[in-house]
Amino acid sequence: MSEEIKSLDDLKDAVGGDAAAIQAAVTREPVRDELGRSYATGKRKDAVARVWIKPGSGKVIVNGKDMDTYFARPVLQMVLRQPFSVAGVEGEFDVMATVKGGGLSGQAGAVKHGISKALQLYEPTLRGALKAAGFLTRDARVVERKKYGKAKARKSFQFSKR
Repeated sequence: MSEEIKSLDDLKDAVGGDAAAIQAAVTREPVRDELGRSYATGKRKDAVARVWIKPGSGKVIVNGKDMDTYFARPVLQMVLRQPFSVAGVEGEFDVMATVKGGGLSGQAGAVKHGISKALQLYEPTLRGALKAAGFLTRDARVVERKKYGKAKARKSFQFSKR
């Protein structure tokens, strides 16, 4: 592969169109800062989470509090653990996250999205499992806005025939 590759078509021609060879040719490099951490931003509804991960004992800190105290509901704690269990790296990374906006459910989803993106940046081989589980896709569902002449987004005021 000594010739210059400028597009995906050039890459397909260079490796003979083989999907495995294309994947091998487009190898991703780990993205880490000088402290050995990976950073990503996760979003869900109105919540935005800034997430840093580094190798450690599996401790999760959200807004300066332990995960168990910040997200008291077991369902929300389970949501935060999902990326690690899908990637098969439970207890291997420490997470430090700051999250703003939205409610607790949206914040948990935002932290989950950020953890997934940061894991994929730290260890690119985990991308396939996280992508297959749908954790790298930002959930675009947001609250519908209230319209003029309506009680809520879609609910009408009570109709009176007379």
